Amino acid sequence: MAMSKIKKGDTVRVIAGKSKDKEGKVIAVDRKNGRVTVEGANMVTKHEKPSAKNANGGIIQQEAPMDISNVMYVHKGKPTRIGFKVDSKGNKVRFAKSTGDVIDK
Repeated sequence: MAMSKIKKGDTVRVIAGKSKDKEGKVIAVDRKNGRVTVEGANMVTKHEKPSAKNANGGIIQQEAPMDISNVMYVHKGKPTRIGFKVDSKGNKVRFAKSTGDVIDK
């Protein structure tokens, strides 16, 4: 999956899976595999050995990546689809399909 409409820092709502209806910021986007990591969603338990980073080790909770099709961009509090169009200056911009507002400035 070469291009994605969701970018790092976007606010999204999870529309499928165990974290359905949760909202959060996108932490990371894996464009090659079509996956996103959302803050506070799709939490998994991980057992870590003691290391320099975590001296005690133990059980930690962290976000796991999910398929990009399971999230939807949130614009003005409502989930919406995203489209691309060329603005008056000739720049390619993202826009919210529900309202027609430009997302990227």
